[in-house]
Amino acid sequence: MKRLKSILLVVLPFLALCTMQSCKVLYPNQMLKTDSNYDFDDFDVNQPEYVINLYDKLDVRVYTNNGIQLINTEQGGGNVQNQTSTLGYLVDSDSTVKLPTIGRVKVAGLTIAAAENRLEDMYKQYYQQPFVKVNVTNRRVIIFRSGSNSGSVLTINNEKFTLIEALAQAGGMDDLSKAYRIKVLRGDLKNPKVYLYNISSIEDVKKSNLVLQSNDIIYVERRPKYVQRTLSEIAPYVSLLNTAMLIYLMTKDF
Repeated sequence: MKRLKSILLVVLPFLALCTMQSCKVLYPNQMLKTDSNYDFDDFDVNQPEYVINLYDKLDVRVYTNNGIQLINTEQGGGNVQNQTSTLGYLVDSDSTVKLPTIGRVKVAGLTIAAAENRLEDMYKQYYQQPFVKVNVTNRRVIIFRSGSNSGSVLTINNEKFTLIEALAQAGGMDDLSKAYRIKVLRGDLKNPKVYLYNISSIEDVKKSNLVLQSNDIIYVERRPKYVQRTLSEIAPYVSLLNTAMLIYLMTKDF
C-alpha cells in the first residue's frame, strides 16, 4: 500500500503537469482568435461598388461603334474588328495605368463604371463611338477552413461573389468546421472590420450579408477535439513515465 501511495505521489503531479503544458500547445496553428465578448462589426446591407486600387491588374477592351462588333461576336457573327489589345495593364503607384494610344490615365479611386466612362471620353478622339469594358483580373479572397488546416486563394470572377460560392470552391465544410462561426476580415489589416457569419440554417443565412469583397480573409473556426489532442500530446510523457517507473520498481527490489 505504501509503495502504491509513493507511486501515486510521483505519477499524479507528473500527469497534471503534462496536461497543463499540453493545453498550451493543443492548437498552435490557431489563427484570428477573438475573445468571447469581442464586438464584431455590423453587416453592411448596401454593398459599395468596387474601387480600383493601386497595383490592380486591368483587362481593358475597346470596341468601336458602341460595341456592335462585340454583340456580333457573342452571337457567333465572326471575329471582332477594330479592337485594342486585351493584355493586362497594371495600375502603377502614381494611380495611373498606361494604355495604348491614349497613354497614362488616372484610374485608381474610380469605380469600374467610372473608369469605363473616362476611357470612352478619351478614346473618342481616336475611335468612332468607342465602347470600353474594364475588368479587374487580380481580385481575390483568402479562405482558411477547419481553423488553418486548409487554405486557399480564390479569384473573384463576378460582382456578386458570395461566401457560399467561396466555400464551395474551396472544397466545402468538413466535419471539423463550425458553420456558425465564420469570421470575415475586411479592409486594412492594421484596423480591419471583423464580421461574424452564421450559415448553419436558412434563417441565419437570410440575416447575413454574404457578398464578398476583394482581399477579404475568411476564417472558418475549427471544432476542438480536446480529449484526443490532449491524449496525443501527453502520450510520449506517459510512455516515458512508465519506463521510469518500471526501472524504479526493478531496481528497488535489489
